[in-house]
Amino acid sequence: MRPVDPEPGMDQGTKLFEGVVPGEDDGARLDIYLARNTSEAYSRTYLQSLIRDGRVTVDESPVSTPGRVLREGQRVRMEVPPPRPHSLMPEPIPLDVVYEDDDILVINKQRDLVVHPAPGHYSGTLVHALLHHCAALSTIVDHTRPGIVHRLDKDTTGLMVVAKNDTAHLGLSYQLQKRTMKREYLALVHGVPDVARGTVHARIGRDPDTRFKMRVVQSGGKSAVTHFLVEDVIGSNHALLRCNLESGRTHQIRVHLAFIGHPVVGDPMYATDYPSYGLEGQALHAARLVLEHPDRRETMEFEAPVPADMRRIIQELRTV
Repeated sequence: MRPVDPEPGMDQGTKLFEGVVPGEDDGARLDIYLARNTSEAYSRTYLQSLIRDGRVTVDESPVSTPGRVLREGQRVRMEVPPPRPHSLMPEPIPLDVVYEDDDILVINKQRDLVVHPAPGHYSGTLVHALLHHCAALSTIVDHTRPGIVHRLDKDTTGLMVVAKNDTAHLGLSYQLQKRTMKREYLALVHGVPDVARGTVHARIGRDPDTRFKMRVVQSGGKSAVTHFLVEDVIGSNHALLRCNLESGRTHQIRVHLAFIGHPVVGDPMYATDYPSYGLEGQALHAARLVLEHPDRRETMEFEAPVPADMRRIIQELRTV
C-alpha cells in the first residue's frame, strides 16, 4: 500500500493509500493485509475501524467487513481521516513520571487507575491526567485515547510509555507490532510451578457468560503466548514469576496463569476462590520496559520497583 495524493475535496490532513494485492496475500483477510502492507504502522484495531466506517474499498467497491477475503490482483484503497480534536477535560491527577522528553513520556502507573475513558469511567483516567500534565499528545488512533500506545489493566501497576506526537506514536506502535519493545511483568501467584521456567501457549477468547472476562478457548479466540520464570519462591505456597509476552491479549497473563493453576494473588476475576490477603486488585506489576527511542533510535531501558502493597504481602507470605 503506497501513499498517494489526496483527492480534491478531501479534508485537509487526510491520507490516502492504494495497492494491488500480491500473490503472497491471496486469501488474506482485509485487515491483516492492511496491517502488513500499509507504510505507516497503524494498529489493526484502528484499521478495522476504518473498514467499518466505509473508508476502505476493494476494486472501487466499499467494504465494511474487516474479515473480507482478498484475491490476488484486487485493488485496495484506504482513506485515513485527519485526527479528531479531543473534547476531554484535563484533571490534576498525580503521575509518577519516570522519564520525559519532547517525544515520549514513561510513567509508573498506580493501582486503581483506568487508562482511558470507557463506559463507567468517563473521568479520572490516565488520559485525563496526561492532558493536565502534557501540552500535546498524539491523536493518531482515537480522540478518546490521546497518547496511549499500549494499556495496563485498571489495577495492574507499572511502566507505560506514552506518545507526545504522532510520529512517536507510529514508531512505538511499530515496535509493538514487530515485538521489539520488551515488557516484563512480575506476578505474585498462588502455588509454585513445577518448573523453573515455562511457556503457556493457549488461545484466549471472551467468556460467553461474563462480558468483561476472558478465558482460554480450544478454538476461535486469539493466539497468545506467555513465558514465565520463577523469580522467587515466597513462603510455602506462593511464587513471584517474571513474565514476558509474545502477544498482547486482554488479561493475558492473568488468564494464562490461572489456566495453569497459579492465579495472580488478589485477582478479582480469575482468583475468586483464593485469599486476596487484603490486596485490592491483582498483584501484577509491569516492572521493566525496553524500547527504541522513536526519534533518536537509541535503546532505552526502564525499571519500576514493586508497589508498596505488593511488597507488604510478599513479606507477610514469607513467614507462612
